[in-house]
Amino acid sequence: MEENFRDSIATVTTEGKRAWIYPKKPRGNFYEYRKYVSYFLLLFLFASPFIKINGNQFLLFNVLERRFNIFGFPFWPQDFHLVVISMIIGVVFVALFTVGFGRLFCGWMCPQTIFMEMVFRRIEYWIDGDRGAQIRLDKSPWNANKIRKRLLKWLVFFIISFLIANVFLAYLIGSDKLLRYINDGPFQHFGTIIPLLIFTAVFYFVFAWFREQVCIIACPYGRLQGVLLDDKSIVVAYDHKRGEGENGRKKFRKNEDRDALGHGDCIDCFQCVHVCPTGIDIRNGTQLECVNCTACIDECDHIMESIKKPKGLIRYASEQEISEKKKFQFTPRLKGYASVLTILIGILIGMLFLRNELEANILRLPGQLYERKDNNVISNVYTYKLVNKTSQPVDSVSFKLLSHKGTVKMVSKNFFKVPAEELAEGTLFIEINNSALNGDKDKLKIGILSGDKLIETTTTQFLAPRSYH
Repeated sequence: MEENFRDSIATVTTEGKRAWIYPKKPRGNFYEYRKYVSYFLLLFLFASPFIKINGNQFLLFNVLERRFNIFGFPFWPQDFHLVVISMIIGVVFVALFTVGFGRLFCGWMCPQTIFMEMVFRRIEYWIDGDRGAQIRLDKSPWNANKIRKRLLKWLVFFIISFLIANVFLAYLIGSDKLLRYINDGPFQHFGTIIPLLIFTAVFYFVFAWFREQVCIIACPYGRLQGVLLDDKSIVVAYDHKRGEGENGRKKFRKNEDRDALGHGDCIDCFQCVHVCPTGIDIRNGTQLECVNCTACIDECDHIMESIKKPKGLIRYASEQEISEKKKFQFTPRLKGYASVLTILIGILIGMLFLRNELEANILRLPGQLYERKDNNVISNVYTYKLVNKTSQPVDSVSFKLLSHKGTVKMVSKNFFKVPAEELAEGTLFIEINNSALNGDKDKLKIGILSGDKLIETTTTQFLAPRSYH
């Protein structure tokens, strides 16, 4: 098999210009299944910022204010270690999934593919028609019909891009704030409407012009396949043994005995190429441009049905299955990734159970030494920060010294409230008799109470005169 097709991508001509892809409208069982999955994920994407659990937005990624909600659980910068381990789990999961099943995520769950194929492309089929009609329309002069169709398509694309940008903004600033901004009107929030229009322009550019180039050029996941895939990975594959036969492909002729002539089942109709959203020929083997969308499987199955041949000439299969008739096995490589993933998920679950709902930090005031008081009492001054990670306020908060005999004195009130999902900070003094200290740097354990209930503990250092010990 010639490999020169790997020297360039399908969306660039030999002159280096953009080769526009006009994919044929898909049809078939896999396409119907993908529609169900896509519509569910689109509903999830658009609904998540507006769903509340215990008063918390279901998903929130407020980078500017460093506030994050994941499945209704609020996370703060103090929980950064949880974010790190979650990202590691994501990377290991992607590696495990790709080793086993190739680029399946791209074809079935990737937001780029879902929006492109199930929203924008379907609108394009509705306005411009199928592949042949689109090619004819692009080649036709700018008459009234072409102008009407182009303006309608561009307008609909812009409106959908604007809606996507608003949902994206709801994930960043919160749905409540977004709805309040919409109610106030755009002229009241120029600082928000400008980024919103920039996001809209980016989405419009991606889905109206850049399109499949995101998957081929911009996304690094396609390159990962070269490292992660092997001949045991399940991918969208062409059965070259069945399709080529002994004497290769041949156009279909009625009442011809292809088996006797030594020709394979592939009739070289190019329908698998015409339906591909990235413009590749799957018969050339696994390629980085393939997003495993299954459009070629559906189209080939339809052709096989029409010429009374078995389906599955293009199917989900491994190279090993096609060449050696070996079924998929859970290889040691997959077992290794799965074991690491299981351990990491266990660690994350443990960390989530041990996660404090009230984060407390008490630190000595920088640049301040201890102070000697009457009756051999030593005093240190501290700043405290309490982060309430819950959606409910914490009332009647106070501090109590647990490790030593001594007193904690607040600069202002002895009791205070930490509002829901807010930060409370202030200054306090800790006074301990020098006879109760063990050295010039004692480690103190301090309890944080809500009324009489101990809700959190933290530690800090206490300085005392060295000469006394």
